[in-house]
Amino acid sequence: MRKAYLFFLLINITFLINAQVNPTLQTKVDKMAVALEPKVIEWRRDFHEHPELSNREFKTAAKVAEHLKSLGIEIKTGVAHTGVVGILKGAKPGPTIALRADMDALPVTERNSLPFASKEKAIFNEKETGVMHACGHDTHVAILMGAAEILAKNKNDLKGTIKFIFQPAEEGPPQGEDGGAGLVVKEGYLDDVDVIFGLHIRCMSKLGTIEYKPAGFMAASDWFTIKVKGKQSHGAAPWMGIDPIVVSAQIINGLQTIISRQTELTKEAAVITVGRINAGIRENIIPEEAVMAGTIRTLDRDMRDKIFEKIKLTATKIAESSGAVAEVTFDPKTPVTYNDPALTEKMVASLQRAAGTNNVIKINAQTGAEDFAFYQEKVPGIFFFVGACPPDVDVDKAPSHHTPDFMIDERGMLTGLKAMLDVTLDYMYMKK
Repeated sequence: MRKAYLFFLLINITFLINAQVNPTLQTKVDKMAVALEPKVIEWRRDFHEHPELSNREFKTAAKVAEHLKSLGIEIKTGVAHTGVVGILKGAKPGPTIALRADMDALPVTERNSLPFASKEKAIFNEKETGVMHACGHDTHVAILMGAAEILAKNKNDLKGTIKFIFQPAEEGPPQGEDGGAGLVVKEGYLDDVDVIFGLHIRCMSKLGTIEYKPAGFMAASDWFTIKVKGKQSHGAAPWMGIDPIVVSAQIINGLQTIISRQTELTKEAAVITVGRINAGIRENIIPEEAVMAGTIRTLDRDMRDKIFEKIKLTATKIAESSGAVAEVTFDPKTPVTYNDPALTEKMVASLQRAAGTNNVIKINAQTGAEDFAFYQEKVPGIFFFVGACPPDVDVDKAPSHHTPDFMIDERGMLTGLKAMLDVTLDYMYMKK
Protein backbone atom coordinates (compact mmCIF):
# COMPACT_ATOMS: atom_id res chain seq x y z
CA MET A 1 0.00 0.00 0.00
CA ARG A 2 2.85 2.39 0.90
CA LYS A 3 4.59 1.69 -2.44
CA ALA A 4 1.37 2.35 -4.34
CA TYR A 5 0.84 5.64 -2.50
CA LEU A 6 4.40 6.79 -3.25
CA PHE A 7 3.99 5.83 -6.91
CA PHE A 8 0.84 7.87 -7.38
CA LEU A 9 2.34 10.76 -5.37
CA LEU A 10 5.29 10.77 -7.76
CA ILE A 11 2.95 10.85 -10.77
CA ASN A 12 1.08 13.81 -9.35
CA ILE A 13 4.30 15.70 -8.53
CA THR A 14 5.60 15.06 -12.06
CA PHE A 15 2.33 16.32 -13.50
CA LEU A 16 2.40 19.49 -11.40
CA ILE A 17 5.98 20.19 -12.53
CA ASN A 18 5.05 19.82 -16.20
CA ALA A 19 1.64 21.48 -16.21
CA GLN A 20 0.54 24.97 -15.39
CA VAL A 21 -3.22 24.78 -15.84
CA ASN A 22 -5.04 27.36 -13.79
CA PRO A 23 -6.81 25.39 -11.02
CA THR A 24 -9.77 27.77 -11.25
CA LEU A 25 -10.12 27.00 -14.97
CA GLN A 26 -9.85 23.27 -14.27
CA THR A 27 -12.60 23.40 -11.64
CA LYS A 28 -14.79 25.50 -13.91
CA VAL A 29 -14.38 23.09 -16.83
CA ASP A 30 -15.15 20.06 -14.63
CA LYS A 31 -18.39 21.69 -13.45
CA MET A 32 -19.32 22.60 -17.00
CA ALA A 33 -18.83 18.98 -18.10
CA VAL A 34 -21.19 17.72 -15.39
CA ALA A 35 -23.77 20.37 -16.26
CA LEU A 36 -23.56 19.54 -19.98
CA GLU A 37 -23.94 15.76 -19.52
CA PRO A 38 -27.74 15.67 -20.15
CA LYS A 39 -27.27 17.60 -23.38
CA VAL A 40 -24.49 15.27 -24.53
CA ILE A 41 -26.74 12.26 -23.85
CA GLU A 42 -29.56 13.92 -25.78
CA TRP A 43 -27.28 14.44 -28.78
CA ARG A 44 -26.13 10.86 -28.60
CA ARG A 45 -29.68 9.50 -28.60
CA ASP A 46 -30.56 11.56 -31.64
CA PHE A 47 -27.54 10.28 -33.55
CA HIS A 48 -28.28 6.73 -32.41
CA GLU A 49 -31.84 6.91 -33.69
CA HIS A 50 -30.71 8.31 -37.05
CA PRO A 51 -27.48 6.48 -37.99
CA GLU A 52 -25.77 6.76 -41.37
CA LEU A 53 -23.30 4.47 -43.12
CA SER A 54 -19.71 5.32 -44.05
CA ASN A 55 -19.29 8.27 -46.45
CA ARG A 56 -23.04 8.87 -46.19
CA GLU A 57 -23.08 10.80 -42.88
CA PHE A 58 -24.87 13.80 -44.41
CA LYS A 59 -27.41 14.55 -41.65
CA THR A 60 -24.89 13.82 -38.90
CA ALA A 61 -22.37 16.20 -40.46
CA ALA A 62 -25.00 18.92 -40.87
CA LYS A 63 -25.91 18.75 -37.17
CA VAL A 64 -22.26 18.88 -36.15
CA ALA A 65 -21.54 21.84 -38.44
CA GLU A 66 -24.58 23.73 -37.16
CA HIS A 67 -23.49 23.19 -33.56
CA LEU A 68 -19.89 24.30 -34.14
CA LYS A 69 -21.06 27.34 -36.08
CA SER A 70 -23.35 28.33 -33.21
CA LEU A 71 -20.31 28.34 -30.92
CA GLY A 72 -18.42 30.74 -33.18
CA ILE A 73 -16.00 28.02 -34.27
CA GLU A 74 -14.61 28.20 -37.79
CA ILE A 75 -15.76 25.16 -39.77
CA LYS A 76 -14.62 23.19 -42.80
CA THR A 77 -17.20 20.88 -44.38
CA GLY A 78 -16.88 18.18 -47.02
CA VAL A 79 -13.78 16.88 -45.28
CA ALA A 80 -12.96 13.41 -46.68
CA HIS A 81 -16.40 13.54 -48.38
CA THR A 82 -18.75 14.11 -45.43
CA GLY A 83 -16.54 15.10 -42.49
CA VAL A 84 -16.44 18.34 -40.54
CA VAL A 85 -13.43 20.06 -39.00
CA GLY A 86 -13.87 22.83 -36.45
CA ILE A 87 -11.02 25.24 -35.74
CA LEU A 88 -10.95 27.08 -32.41
CA LYS A 89 -8.14 29.60 -31.86
CA GLY A 90 -7.30 30.45 -28.28
CA ALA A 91 -6.45 33.92 -27.06
CA LYS A 92 -2.82 32.97 -26.36
CA PRO A 93 -0.10 31.38 -28.52
CA GLY A 94 0.46 27.66 -28.12
CA PRO A 95 0.33 24.23 -29.81
CA THR A 96 -2.23 22.95 -32.29
CA ILE A 97 -4.13 20.05 -30.75
CA ALA A 98 -6.48 17.80 -32.73
CA LEU A 99 -9.37 15.91 -31.15
CA ARG A 100 -11.13 13.26 -33.22
CA ALA A 101 -14.54 11.57 -33.27
CA ASP A 102 -15.74 9.10 -35.90
CA MET A 103 -19.30 9.45 -37.18
CA ASP A 104 -20.31 6.37 -39.20
CA ALA A 105 -22.66 3.53 -38.30
CA LEU A 106 -22.75 -0.10 -39.42
CA PRO A 107 -24.96 -2.31 -41.64
CA VAL A 108 -26.46 -4.01 -38.57
CA THR A 109 -30.14 -4.35 -37.67
CA GLU A 110 -30.67 -3.23 -34.07
CA ARG A 111 -32.21 -5.79 -31.72
CA ASN A 112 -33.09 -4.13 -28.43
CA SER A 113 -35.95 -2.22 -26.85
CA LEU A 114 -34.34 1.19 -26.48
CA PRO A 115 -36.89 3.96 -27.06
CA PHE A 116 -34.37 5.57 -29.43
CA ALA A 117 -33.40 2.35 -31.24
CA SER A 118 -32.64 2.74 -34.92
CA LYS A 119 -35.26 1.84 -37.51
CA GLU A 120 -33.15 3.08 -40.43
CA LYS A 121 -32.66 0.95 -43.54
CA ALA A 122 -30.08 1.19 -46.31
CA ILE A 123 -28.61 -0.74 -49.23
CA PHE A 124 -25.19 -2.20 -48.47
CA ASN A 125 -23.37 -4.45 -50.94
CA GLU A 126 -26.58 -4.59 -53.01
CA LYS A 127 -28.63 -5.89 -50.06
CA GLU A 128 -31.12 -4.12 -47.84
CA THR A 129 -30.02 -3.96 -44.22
CA GLY A 130 -30.72 -2.19 -41.00
CA VAL A 131 -28.34 0.58 -39.96
CA MET A 132 -27.13 0.85 -36.37
CA HIS A 133 -24.55 2.62 -34.28
CA ALA A 134 -23.30 -0.77 -33.14
CA CYS A 135 -19.82 0.46 -32.24
CA GLY A 136 -20.54 3.61 -30.24
CA HIS A 137 -19.54 6.25 -32.77
CA ASP A 138 -22.70 8.15 -31.85
CA THR A 139 -21.25 8.64 -28.36
CA HIS A 140 -17.93 9.84 -29.80
CA VAL A 141 -19.65 12.55 -31.85
CA ALA A 142 -21.70 13.72 -28.87
CA ILE A 143 -18.66 13.78 -26.56
CA LEU A 144 -16.63 15.86 -29.00
CA MET A 145 -19.52 18.26 -29.53
CA GLY A 146 -19.60 18.68 -25.76
CA ALA A 147 -15.86 19.27 -25.60
CA ALA A 148 -16.14 21.86 -28.37
CA GLU A 149 -18.89 23.73 -26.50
CA ILE A 150 -16.99 23.87 -23.22
CA LEU A 151 -13.66 24.84 -24.79
CA ALA A 152 -15.30 27.50 -26.98
CA LYS A 153 -16.84 29.09 -23.89
CA ASN A 154 -13.34 29.28 -22.36
CA LYS A 155 -11.63 30.60 -25.49
CA ASN A 156 -9.90 33.45 -23.67
CA ASP A 157 -8.08 30.97 -21.42
CA LEU A 158 -6.84 28.72 -24.22
CA LYS A 159 -3.28 28.56 -25.53
CA GLY A 160 -2.93 27.66 -29.17
CA THR A 161 -5.47 26.11 -31.54
CA ILE A 162 -7.83 23.16 -31.24
CA LYS A 163 -9.01 21.20 -34.27
CA PHE A 164 -12.18 19.17 -33.78
CA ILE A 165 -12.11 16.42 -36.41
CA PHE A 166 -15.48 14.76 -37.01
CA GLN A 167 -14.39 11.95 -39.31
CA PRO A 168 -16.46 9.82 -41.66
CA ALA A 169 -15.93 6.19 -42.68
CA GLU A 170 -13.86 4.81 -39.81
CA GLU A 171 -15.46 1.43 -40.54
CA GLY A 172 -14.12 1.69 -44.08
CA PRO A 173 -15.44 3.49 -47.15
CA PRO A 174 -17.80 1.74 -49.60
CA GLN A 175 -16.16 -0.40 -52.26
CA GLY A 176 -14.53 1.75 -54.91
CA GLU A 177 -14.41 4.87 -52.72
CA ASP A 178 -11.67 6.49 -50.66
CA GLY A 179 -12.33 7.77 -47.17
CA GLY A 180 -11.67 7.64 -43.46
CA ALA A 181 -8.70 8.94 -41.49
CA GLY A 182 -6.28 8.27 -44.33
CA LEU A 183 -8.14 10.69 -46.59
CA VAL A 184 -8.33 13.32 -43.83
CA VAL A 185 -4.52 13.14 -43.64
CA LYS A 186 -4.15 13.27 -47.45
CA GLU A 187 -6.27 16.42 -47.53
CA GLY A 188 -3.80 18.13 -45.20
CA TYR A 189 -5.85 18.62 -42.06
CA LEU A 190 -3.01 17.38 -39.85
CA ASP A 191 -0.24 19.34 -41.54
CA ASP A 192 -0.10 21.97 -38.80
CA VAL A 193 -1.07 19.70 -35.88
CA ASP A 194 1.33 18.97 -33.00
CA VAL A 195 -0.60 16.20 -31.27
CA ILE A 196 -3.88 14.30 -31.56
CA PHE A 197 -6.14 12.61 -28.99
CA GLY A 198 -8.97 10.16 -29.54
CA LEU A 199 -11.13 7.75 -27.56
CA HIS A 200 -13.43 4.79 -28.07
CA ILE A 201 -16.36 3.87 -25.87
CA ARG A 202 -16.14 0.20 -24.87
CA CYS A 203 -19.05 -1.96 -23.77
CA MET A 204 -16.75 -4.75 -22.52
CA SER A 205 -14.99 -2.53 -19.99
CA LYS A 206 -16.17 -1.52 -16.54
CA LEU A 207 -18.22 1.67 -16.37
CA GLY A 208 -16.12 4.73 -15.57
CA THR A 209 -12.74 3.20 -16.37
CA ILE A 210 -10.16 4.34 -18.90
CA GLU A 211 -7.88 1.76 -20.53
CA TYR A 212 -4.69 2.50 -22.38
CA LYS A 213 -1.36 1.06 -23.50
CA PRO A 214 1.85 2.76 -24.67
CA ALA A 215 3.24 1.77 -28.09
CA GLY A 216 1.18 -0.79 -30.07
CA PHE A 217 -2.35 -0.53 -28.66
CA MET A 218 -4.54 -1.88 -31.46
CA ALA A 219 -3.49 -4.07 -34.35
CA ALA A 220 -2.77 -3.30 -37.96
CA SER A 221 -5.47 -4.82 -40.16
CA ASP A 222 -4.49 -6.13 -43.58
CA TRP A 223 -6.41 -8.32 -45.98
CA PHE A 224 -5.03 -10.96 -48.31
CA THR A 225 -6.32 -13.05 -51.19
CA ILE A 226 -4.78 -16.32 -52.39
CA LYS A 227 -5.88 -17.69 -55.75
CA VAL A 228 -4.93 -21.34 -56.26
CA LYS A 229 -4.92 -22.54 -59.85
CA GLY A 230 -5.07 -26.27 -60.45
CA LYS A 231 -6.39 -28.51 -63.21
CA GLN A 232 -10.04 -29.47 -63.52
CA SER A 233 -11.01 -33.15 -63.58
CA HIS A 234 -13.80 -35.57 -62.73
CA GLY A 235 -14.26 -36.08 -59.00
CA ALA A 236 -13.98 -39.83 -59.58
CA ALA A 237 -10.49 -39.46 -61.08
CA PRO A 238 -8.55 -36.86 -59.08
CA TRP A 239 -5.21 -38.16 -60.41
CA MET A 240 -6.14 -36.70 -63.78
CA GLY A 241 -6.19 -33.17 -62.41
CA ILE A 242 -4.65 -30.94 -59.76
CA ASP A 243 -7.10 -30.36 -56.93
CA PRO A 244 -6.99 -26.67 -55.83
CA ILE A 245 -9.30 -27.38 -52.89
CA VAL A 246 -6.90 -29.88 -51.30
CA VAL A 247 -4.01 -27.51 -51.98
CA SER A 248 -5.99 -24.69 -50.37
CA ALA A 249 -6.56 -26.80 -47.27
CA GLN A 250 -2.82 -27.43 -47.01
CA ILE A 251 -2.12 -23.72 -47.44
CA ILE A 252 -4.60 -22.82 -44.69
CA ASN A 253 -2.85 -25.18 -42.29
CA GLY A 254 0.51 -23.85 -43.40
CA LEU A 255 -0.53 -20.27 -42.71
CA GLN A 256 -1.22 -21.15 -39.08
CA THR A 257 2.33 -22.42 -38.63
CA ILE A 258 3.55 -18.94 -39.58
CA ILE A 259 2.01 -17.75 -36.30
CA SER A 260 2.66 -20.81 -34.12
CA ARG A 261 6.17 -21.66 -35.32
CA GLN A 262 7.72 -18.73 -37.22
CA THR A 263 6.61 -15.60 -35.34
CA GLU A 264 8.17 -14.28 -32.12
CA LEU A 265 4.96 -14.15 -30.08
CA THR A 266 6.78 -13.13 -26.90
CA LYS A 267 7.41 -9.81 -28.67
CA GLU A 268 3.85 -9.09 -29.81
CA ALA A 269 0.73 -11.03 -30.71
CA ALA A 270 -0.25 -11.74 -34.32
CA VAL A 271 -3.20 -13.40 -36.05
CA ILE A 272 -3.83 -14.85 -39.50
CA THR A 273 -7.45 -15.73 -40.25
CA VAL A 274 -8.89 -17.18 -43.45
CA GLY A 275 -12.46 -15.92 -43.41
CA ARG A 276 -13.65 -16.92 -46.86
CA ILE A 277 -12.99 -19.71 -49.36
CA ASN A 278 -14.79 -20.21 -52.66
CA ALA A 279 -14.35 -23.09 -55.08
CA GLY A 280 -16.33 -25.42 -57.27
CA ILE A 281 -19.85 -25.61 -58.66
CA ARG A 282 -20.78 -29.31 -58.44
CA GLU A 283 -20.06 -32.14 -56.04
CA ASN A 284 -18.40 -34.47 -58.56
CA ILE A 285 -16.23 -31.91 -60.35
CA ILE A 286 -12.78 -30.93 -59.12
CA PRO A 287 -12.62 -27.24 -60.07
CA GLU A 288 -9.82 -25.47 -61.82
CA GLU A 289 -9.50 -22.73 -59.22
CA ALA A 290 -10.04 -21.96 -55.54
CA VAL A 291 -9.89 -18.55 -53.91
CA MET A 292 -9.41 -17.86 -50.23
CA ALA A 293 -9.31 -14.52 -48.45
CA GLY A 294 -8.59 -13.41 -44.91
CA THR A 295 -7.12 -10.90 -42.52
CA ILE A 296 -3.75 -10.38 -40.85
CA ARG A 297 -3.50 -8.65 -37.45
CA THR A 298 -0.11 -7.44 -36.19
CA LEU A 299 1.14 -5.03 -33.53
CA ASP A 300 4.70 -4.54 -34.71
CA ARG A 301 5.68 -3.02 -38.07
CA ASP A 302 8.67 -5.34 -38.66
CA MET A 303 6.62 -8.41 -37.76
CA ARG A 304 3.93 -7.22 -40.17
CA ASP A 305 6.42 -7.12 -43.07
CA LYS A 306 7.84 -10.55 -42.22
CA ILE A 307 4.38 -12.15 -42.03
CA PHE A 308 3.54 -10.76 -45.47
CA GLU A 309 6.70 -12.42 -46.83
CA LYS A 310 5.95 -15.71 -45.05
CA ILE A 311 2.38 -15.87 -46.36
CA LYS A 312 3.57 -15.45 -49.93
CA LEU A 313 6.36 -18.01 -49.52
CA THR A 314 4.12 -20.57 -47.76
CA ALA A 315 1.27 -20.35 -50.28
CA THR A 316 3.40 -20.43 -53.42
CA LYS A 317 5.66 -23.27 -52.29
CA ILE A 318 2.84 -25.50 -51.02
CA ALA A 319 1.00 -24.99 -54.29
CA GLU A 320 4.17 -25.67 -56.28
CA SER A 321 4.73 -28.95 -54.42
CA SER A 322 1.39 -30.21 -55.78
CA GLY A 323 1.83 -28.87 -59.28
CA ALA A 324 -0.56 -25.95 -58.68
CA VAL A 325 0.10 -22.23 -58.81
CA ALA A 326 -0.76 -19.78 -56.01
CA GLU A 327 -1.13 -16.06 -56.62
CA VAL A 328 -1.00 -13.95 -53.43
CA THR A 329 -2.18 -10.35 -53.21
CA PHE A 330 -2.33 -8.04 -50.19
CA ASP A 331 -4.71 -5.20 -49.45
CA PRO A 332 -3.28 -3.10 -46.59
CA LYS A 333 -6.11 -1.54 -44.59
CA THR A 334 -5.06 0.02 -41.30
CA PRO A 335 -1.66 0.49 -39.63
CA VAL A 336 -0.89 -0.21 -35.96
CA THR A 337 -2.62 2.15 -33.55
CA TYR A 338 0.59 3.32 -31.92
CA ASN A 339 0.43 5.42 -28.76
CA ASP A 340 3.58 7.55 -28.55
CA PRO A 341 5.24 6.19 -25.38
CA ALA A 342 6.69 9.50 -24.13
CA LEU A 343 3.44 11.36 -24.74
CA THR A 344 1.41 8.59 -23.11
CA GLU A 345 3.57 8.71 -19.98
CA LYS A 346 3.03 12.46 -19.70
CA MET A 347 -0.74 12.27 -20.11
CA VAL A 348 -1.58 9.37 -17.77
CA ALA A 349 -2.07 11.83 -14.88
CA SER A 350 -4.64 13.71 -16.99
CA LEU A 351 -6.60 10.52 -17.54
CA GLN A 352 -6.38 9.72 -13.83
CA ARG A 353 -7.82 13.07 -12.89
CA ALA A 354 -10.71 12.50 -15.30
CA ALA A 355 -11.60 8.99 -14.15
CA GLY A 356 -9.90 8.56 -10.76
CA THR A 357 -6.50 7.04 -10.13
CA ASN A 358 -7.75 3.49 -9.61
CA ASN A 359 -9.94 3.62 -12.71
CA VAL A 360 -7.13 4.17 -15.22
CA ILE A 361 -5.82 0.79 -16.27
CA LYS A 362 -2.93 -0.25 -18.48
CA ILE A 363 -4.09 -3.20 -20.59
CA ASN A 364 -2.68 -5.64 -23.10
CA ALA A 365 -2.78 -4.87 -26.81
CA GLN A 366 -6.00 -5.51 -28.72
CA THR A 367 -6.22 -7.31 -32.06
CA GLY A 368 -9.07 -5.09 -33.24
CA ALA A 369 -8.07 -2.27 -35.62
CA GLU A 370 -8.76 1.47 -35.66
CA ASP A 371 -8.06 3.94 -38.45
CA PHE A 372 -7.00 6.56 -35.88
CA ALA A 373 -3.65 4.90 -36.63
CA PHE A 374 -3.30 6.98 -39.80
CA TYR A 375 -3.20 10.15 -37.69
CA GLN A 376 -0.55 8.64 -35.43
CA GLU A 377 1.66 7.98 -38.44
CA LYS A 378 1.57 11.71 -39.11
CA VAL A 379 1.81 13.18 -35.58
CA PRO A 380 2.22 11.84 -32.01
CA GLY A 381 -1.10 10.73 -30.60
CA ILE A 382 -2.90 8.82 -27.88
CA PHE A 383 -5.97 6.62 -28.28
CA PHE A 384 -7.73 5.15 -25.26
CA PHE A 385 -10.85 3.20 -24.26
CA VAL A 386 -13.65 4.53 -22.05
CA GLY A 387 -15.56 1.85 -20.16
CA ALA A 388 -19.35 1.83 -20.47
CA CYS A 389 -20.53 -1.64 -19.52
CA PRO A 390 -23.76 -1.42 -17.51
CA PRO A 391 -23.06 -2.42 -13.88
CA ASP A 392 -25.69 -5.17 -13.98
CA VAL A 393 -23.96 -6.85 -16.94
CA ASP A 394 -20.94 -9.14 -16.65
CA VAL A 395 -18.18 -7.51 -18.75
CA ASP A 396 -17.24 -10.96 -20.05
CA LYS A 397 -20.78 -11.56 -21.28
CA ALA A 398 -21.64 -8.11 -22.61
CA PRO A 399 -22.80 -8.15 -26.25
CA SER A 400 -19.85 -7.29 -28.44
CA HIS A 401 -19.39 -4.24 -30.61
CA HIS A 402 -20.67 -4.75 -34.18
CA THR A 403 -23.60 -6.89 -33.00
CA PRO A 404 -27.39 -6.23 -32.96
CA ASP A 405 -27.48 -6.31 -29.14
CA PHE A 406 -24.65 -3.82 -28.56
CA MET A 407 -25.51 -1.42 -25.75
CA ILE A 408 -23.62 1.01 -23.51
CA ASP A 409 -24.26 2.76 -20.21
CA GLU A 410 -24.49 6.44 -21.14
CA ARG A 411 -22.90 7.48 -17.84
CA GLY A 412 -19.56 6.47 -19.35
CA MET A 413 -19.81 9.45 -21.69
CA LEU A 414 -19.10 11.94 -18.89
CA THR A 415 -15.81 10.15 -18.22
CA GLY A 416 -14.96 10.44 -21.90
CA LEU A 417 -15.86 14.14 -21.98
CA LYS A 418 -13.73 14.92 -18.92
CA ALA A 419 -10.82 12.94 -20.34
CA MET A 420 -10.85 14.82 -23.65
CA LEU A 421 -10.99 18.15 -21.83
CA ASP A 422 -8.23 17.22 -19.39
CA VAL A 423 -5.74 15.93 -21.95
CA THR A 424 -6.37 19.01 -24.10
CA LEU A 425 -5.89 21.59 -21.35
CA ASP A 426 -2.98 19.77 -19.74
CA TYR A 427 -1.08 19.40 -23.00
CA MET A 428 -1.83 23.00 -23.86
CA TYR A 429 -0.26 24.25 -20.63
CA MET A 430 2.47 21.63 -20.33
CA LYS A 431 6.09 22.79 -20.26
CA LYS A 432 7.83 21.58 -23.40
